[in-house]
Amino acid sequence: MDKQNIFNTIIAAAGTALTWLFGTWDIALIVLITAMSLDYIMGIMCGYKDKNLSSSKGFRGLTKKFTILIILILAVCLDRLIGQGWVFRTLVIYFYVAIEGISILENAVKLGLEVPDALKDVLVQLKEGNKKEIKK
Repeated sequence: MDKQNIFNTIIAAAGTALTWLFGTWDIALIVLITAMSLDYIMGIMCGYKDKNLSSSKGFRGLTKKFTILIILILAVCLDRLIGQGWVFRTLVIYFYVAIEGISILENAVKLGLEVPDALKDVLVQLKEGNKKEIKK
């Protein structure tokens, strides 16, 4: 095999493995990955603003993001076990999209921005089903 075929095989194998682990590459997963990435970037921005940016805090943040993905893999496995569609996967994704969204809004407030009340309300309801204030 030439180098291009080897590369294509590796990419195909990685894509297959990721699809099996995370269920399917749909809009819900894209939104979760986007929210996780934006939250991490916002955390770095807040750390820079507060002058307490550190690699250990950054590593803790990445560890939390990785743990979310592990929980998502567990949810996908449970869904495969019961065979009733993506019940747990959807629940986990929506929950963590809400958590990440709330964190993004909290970081925006720390950076001195106002955030729309309607957006806060939707994220809090998605997470908990009741009203709760965004931490300042």
